[in-house]
Amino acid sequence: MFVVARHGNTFEAGETPRRIGARTDLPLTAAGLAQAEALGRHFANGGHRFVRVLVSPLLRTRQTAAAILEGLARPIQPETEACEWLREIDHGPDEDKAEEAVLSRLGHQALEAWDSFAKPPPGWIVDAEMRIAAWQALFAEPQCGSTLIVTSNGAARFALLADPALLRSGGDLASLKLPTGGYGVIQRDGDGVLQVPIWGRKP
Repeated sequence: MFVVARHGNTFEAGETPRRIGARTDLPLTAAGLAQAEALGRHFANGGHRFVRVLVSPLLRTRQTAAAILEGLARPIQPETEACEWLREIDHGPDEDKAEEAVLSRLGHQALEAWDSFAKPPPGWIVDAEMRIAAWQALFAEPQCGSTLIVTSNGAARFALLADPALLRSGGDLASLKLPTGGYGVIQRDGDGVLQVPIWGRKP
């Protein structure tokens, strides 16, 4: 089983939201840390035991993973593995810009195509092929337990494009986005086919 979690909030209440990506390494806010702690409690109550933890190199994902593991309250936790392919995308000219400015430059249609089909807007640096190949390699590895993956919204969506069965499942979703402090689950059924029973859930 693969549990894919998105980091918690990086903007304070009332602060203007911005498009932060690979070049903007913000820490979690107090509310974001609370979201990460809630994920930890949720996974603990659900009986999750992770044998492997993969994170983006960015601070917000590392902080989220640390809070989740703390909430599981096990004497020994797996070491987190920083993976460059889980780093958030680079928003190019829209990096760290207010959402109003991004919308003005790109328009609703371009942003909807990104959220529904992972089609990058003009100027964004995504490297979709690399990300899909990395997810495919992860899914192909032998598993002896559950893997926790903590990343950003832009990187997480490519998991759903990495396998034909996941692609079909993703087509039934309202959006490929994970909310801040939310998660999804990818697992194999009895025939070994990957499925997405959960995507976009918050504790």
